Amino acid sequence: MSGIGRSLIILGLVIALVGVVVTMAGKLPWLGRLPGDISIKRENFSFYFPLGTCLLISLLLSLVMWLLRR
Repeated sequence: MSGIGRSLIILGLVIALVGVVVTMAGKLPWLGRLPGDISIKRENFSFYFPLGTCLLISLLLSLVMWLLRR
């Protein structure tokens, strides 16, 4: 049962970390405007895909998961 308890604690910490990141995201002006983010604006159409931001978040999450597995 200690494995389940440990997993629940880690899951809770990850959820708390995501909550902090979402709360702080508005205070980071560069988040969402990284090189590689695709933004197309026309008269009646706008398209935005944060590719660079997605890659950065994926890299950070991969690093955190790798550290937790050690």
